[in-house]
Amino acid sequence: MRVALSSYRSKPHSGGQGIYVRNLSRELVRLGHEVEVFSGQPYPELDPGVRLTRLPSLDLYREDDPFRRPGLREFRDRIDVAEFLTMCASGFPEPRTFSWRLARELRGRLGEFDVLHDNQTLGPGVLELARRGLPTLTTIHHPITRDRRLELAAARGVQRITKRRWYAFVTMQRRVAQRSAHLLTVSEQSARDIVADFEVPRERLDVVPVGVDVETFAARPYAERHPGRLVTIASADVPLKGLGVLVQALARLDPLAWSELVVVGRPSERTSKALADAGLLDRVRFEQGLSTLELADLLASAQACVVPSLYEGFSLPTVEAMSTGTPVVASRVGALPELVGDDAGLLVAPGDPAALAQGITDVLADPVRAARLGAVGRRRAITTYSWAAVAQATSDIYERIVSEHNASRAIPRETNA
Repeated sequence: MRVALSSYRSKPHSGGQGIYVRNLSRELVRLGHEVEVFSGQPYPELDPGVRLTRLPSLDLYREDDPFRRPGLREFRDRIDVAEFLTMCASGFPEPRTFSWRLARELRGRLGEFDVLHDNQTLGPGVLELARRGLPTLTTIHHPITRDRRLELAAARGVQRITKRRWYAFVTMQRRVAQRSAHLLTVSEQSARDIVADFEVPRERLDVVPVGVDVETFAARPYAERHPGRLVTIASADVPLKGLGVLVQALARLDPLAWSELVVVGRPSERTSKALADAGLLDRVRFEQGLSTLELADLLASAQACVVPSLYEGFSLPTVEAMSTGTPVVASRVGALPELVGDDAGLLVAPGDPAALAQGITDVLADPVRAARLGAVGRRRAITTYSWAAVAQATSDIYERIVSEHNASRAIPRETNA
């Protein structure tokens, strides 16, 4: 089958989108499919056999120059102008403008593909391609309404106005989801949230989890790990990820019970101030730009992975930690109970620093129990969350969608006598 796989941004090593695109495309090729990825910046890292077509944006949110102002010579067309003006009005334009660029690229190439699999864009250009006859499947990892709700709750003053403008694209995504015939999500919890927040009929949703590279994210004996090391992954330091709750929890811990926290991500000013106020700057370090191998090694070196999120529609970092045999201390919220269960880690009340501190303490104080939790997580990662299994399940959905599409085209239209 010829698959077009699109993603409006595909950061390679964090944030989930680039990881999803790379691993799914590789395993689809191994199944015999032809896969071409279409992406805006940041572009994904892809494996041999997968083609990449770059659909460059103005790259207004690059890590080294966020909210940048491009030079006049960088503007190529009206889409670029719309992208820049939306940013100037405090909006987030990338899903909409990427979908326009995708539609423009594929209008003349519709016959080259059997199916378009869009990853979370949910823009009007994707609907246009479906109307033009290209069978289309869209992955919604979780409805961004959840992010918006938590961000607005934490915002104050004029920030509430700018946050509302930033999340204006959610209205577009909700409308596109309602008009999409085929949707894919990553957990039963996400499916329930999409039905509730986007008002999408449940029968349009298939559930296939995100996968993990179980060979790269390999286990290490618990006794050989860095004593007292904790790891957490925050692709963006926003309220949804609960980093502030974790800082408060660390301030409650016995200093002798843990040695350091390694955060994969970039700290916000709010988090830096909280760490300074708590006197923890010398025990918390932030890592950015890690390769997949470096991330796997870091997770395998920790005695616990902490997931303090206030919501997760899935959680790839949790599954990656489980694959390395690292016990998880996570919030009992969203899809996390589905992933962790009661035997691969400890679940605590979301947003509760005292409960989180107690969970971390319980894991670090009992190495035998911690090793047992990690072993269960490793087994579950292998049996349930391998990318090979994810690709096969996704491929089966492609086959069904294309078959239904071909059958509908074969039915002769009724004519008036």
